[in-house]
Amino acid sequence: MSSRPASWKILSAFAIIYFVWGSTYLAIRVGVLEMPPFLMAGIRFFLAGAILYAWMRLTGVPSPTRREWRDAIILGALMFLMDYACLFWAEQRVPSGISAVILAAIPVCITLLEILFLRTQKLTMRLAAGLGVGMVGVGVLVNPFSSLGEAPLDHGGVIALIVACWGWSIGTIVTRRVTLPKSKALGSAMQMLCGGIQLLILAAIAGEFTRFHPRSISPAAWFSLFYLITAGSIVAFTAYVWLLHYESPTKVGTYAYVNPIVAVILGAFLGGEAVGRRTVLAGLLILIGVAAITTMKAKVAPSIEERFQTARAEDNP
Repeated sequence: MSSRPASWKILSAFAIIYFVWGSTYLAIRVGVLEMPPFLMAGIRFFLAGAILYAWMRLTGVPSPTRREWRDAIILGALMFLMDYACLFWAEQRVPSGISAVILAAIPVCITLLEILFLRTQKLTMRLAAGLGVGMVGVGVLVNPFSSLGEAPLDHGGVIALIVACWGWSIGTIVTRRVTLPKSKALGSAMQMLCGGIQLLILAAIAGEFTRFHPRSISPAAWFSLFYLITAGSIVAFTAYVWLLHYESPTKVGTYAYVNPIVAVILGAFLGGEAVGRRTVLAGLLILIGVAAITTMKAKVAPSIEERFQTARAEDNP
């Protein structure tokens, strides 16, 4: 391991993954109100993946094999096509802060898959409590009978966000069984590139290219796309990979708890999104459940936290 860098560099990297990734939800919301969602997502990940891939190859990282490309296509379909197509589409209908809170439940979905289908986790009391609290939090947020004073959520948008959670969760599990390059950055670039191409194909099938009129897009929406490509996908992920060389995955993974809070605050102050008792209560319950799951000792859950943190960070919303 290299000598430890100056404290300000470590703190700056944490600030980037905390606040940049937390702000991407509002950036998506700003963009999709004017741009077709699948097309915007496709442009973001295609360009980010292409830039990062070219950068890694120029720095001497070996070219990926055919098998690695095949597996990147599979993960791109699950973790970018399925996840981000649903997220970008849903943010036309659901506030960015609430979208972030729902996606914070991804570790709950991953753990359920491990218990029910893979049999790689045992249902301990602590794990059951974490799952229960997390699911109650989601239930509070999407309950159609009581919104605790907030406006009811769009049902289609909520369903899309839940599908996004499961898409990323399944992809996280599949990551264990596929072959990817040793370089995490190169593997991430390949997945973004493949997912971006698939999203662009979906946009073409949905007829979004014919509805896209660049001259009618405001500077704010164009800036949100630029921000997502550069800060959200390239800069923040580089900071994340760099941090893993000097800090534990547990410490770096605290972004999973901070991002939803940042997203809710920015959505309220910059996006004019209402934050009431429902959002606060649901957010607290989901984060408590996630914390209970992802901070379990390695002998109880050796893979939950590491797989979630690494996979989700390969590109954050």
